[in-house]
Amino acid sequence: MTTTCPEIIKAKPFLKWAGGKSQLIPEIQSVLSLKFNNYNDPFTYIEPFIGGGSVLFHLFKTFPNLEKAIINDINTDLIVAYQTIKTYPQQLIDALQNIEKEYYGLNNIAKKNEFFLERRNQFNQKNRHNNIDNTVLLIFLNKTCFNGLYRVNSKGLFNVPFGKYIKPKICDAETIWSVHQCLQKTTILNGDFEQTLQYADQKTFFYLDPPYKPIKTTSSFTSYTKENFGDSDQLRLKGFCDKINETNCKFIQSNSDVRNYDEKNSFFDELYKKYNINRVKARRNINSKGAKRGKIDEILIHNF
Repeated sequence: MTTTCPEIIKAKPFLKWAGGKSQLIPEIQSVLSLKFNNYNDPFTYIEPFIGGGSVLFHLFKTFPNLEKAIINDINTDLIVAYQTIKTYPQQLIDALQNIEKEYYGLNNIAKKNEFFLERRNQFNQKNRHNNIDNTVLLIFLNKTCFNGLYRVNSKGLFNVPFGKYIKPKICDAETIWSVHQCLQKTTILNGDFEQTLQYADQKTFFYLDPPYKPIKTTSSFTSYTKENFGDSDQLRLKGFCDKINETNCKFIQSNSDVRNYDEKNSFFDELYKKYNINRVKARRNINSKGAKRGKIDEILIHNF
């Protein structure tokens, strides 16, 4: 077995991303073992909704013969961050150290809040800064906003309030360098998920982590782009999974389990009835009320 370099071994998400899949990795790994039981077999990995990248980094650490990866997301700010880390890691680290030092130097929470709001306003003025500056602001806001959320309004403006954190770790140089190493074998795309299919061959594994379908009608929707991901997109995604299956590629999709609040709701069970569906436990961590955070079922859909 090929030895994994120390930098990649330490790879992990550089952002706190709502719906991140770190907690589901053991379940995903269990399903993966059904297909990838020989860790020396080379393959291509495609993730059409990259988000925080938990599964991507896990696979780079677990499968030394992962030949290449293709990642995509419709969220331009997120993709710019991946591109910046791939190309300009040290410049990014230097800039993050500067903003971290400035934030730490503010001696009360009111001044930190004012600083946060200034940076949020600056972040929303997209045409005034380059990719490194945009990524610095994204990471800073992610580490200092409420609960590490990324949420935009209908105009595409980031609108998460201040998180009142005194001394969060804004510059994680080790993580940035480890992610940089992973991204050297990664093609980074910014657009609709369907464009990724053109990169597939018969030795390709897809992991799909789309914006989840709300599990009840009163669920508050957290938008990562100004365009929502509704039922029509869920149906289009199912058609995309069919195309993956027709090319003899393998996929796993994670999604919400709408039966958590309505046992008769068979939306996904009917939609994916020709595939395998596993129900797994996952913790909700982003509810504003701590008492409403807890474990609920999610689903893993796969074609092997």
